[in-house]
Amino acid sequence: MSESSSGVITSSESFPKSQSHFSELSDTHTPLSVELTPDSGIVATPLPSSRFRFASWHCLEEHDVRGDQLACPRVREGPAEGELSVNSEDISLRGGRRKRREEGRQKWEERLQENWENCVVLNLSYQDLGDPYQLENFTRILKRLIRVEHLQLVDNSLKDLSSVRLPRCKILNLHRNHLTSVRQLPKVPDIQHLCLSENSISSLSELCLLRNTPLRSLTLKRNPCQFLERYRSRVFACLPNLQVLDGIPKLPEDCVPPPSPAASRLCIIL
Repeated sequence: MSESSSGVITSSESFPKSQSHFSELSDTHTPLSVELTPDSGIVATPLPSSRFRFASWHCLEEHDVRGDQLACPRVREGPAEGELSVNSEDISLRGGRRKRREEGRQKWEERLQENWENCVVLNLSYQDLGDPYQLENFTRILKRLIRVEHLQLVDNSLKDLSSVRLPRCKILNLHRNHLTSVRQLPKVPDIQHLCLSENSISSLSELCLLRNTPLRSLTLKRNPCQFLERYRSRVFACLPNLQVLDGIPKLPEDCVPPPSPAASRLCIIL
């Protein structure tokens, strides 16, 4: 399968049964195996995760880890094209309803184990989506996040998420991607905090698409649009309910409406 958590502990006692927890980007809760030096004087057995670090968690037996229990799941590199073609030829030659039925049951069990529909907080940052297979799988996961409220998608080279709908998402972090327009954002009708820093958004006019959302804070710094004339007042004019822009609360001077194009062309002679 395509999703995995690097170094995930697969023992059933290692993960709580409670709601998924979320770690900030600066923190790491993923267990790491320790390299012991001869002079360390420490006698320890390798962590269970070191044996499974290159395997997808739901391909392992005797564990009950679900996708919504992972802090930072990964989209793994897809199989080679040759392997895909061999598998498809093998299925078509052997045919057999029984084989297809078993594969269908296995996919359904894996889908239930992924459990993306019940994720509330999820970090899918730094995926390194260099293969079309990975990007397709990544988009498939996003479309299943129907209950996610806090989603991190930092530094994934994302260009267009307009086909994705996140109906309950309140906090969305798209820092350092390749978005060029607000139209490329996913549908986020309940968004309250949105980070779009370090993208390639050059126009502010499309911000009106977010006017009917409960958006309270927006980060646009390090986008080309930040260098437009009267940048802050134009953003607040598009989003009158916005309270914080680029980490700075709304100031009195931000409420001054930008001059109309006709007024800017007037020439006053004294």
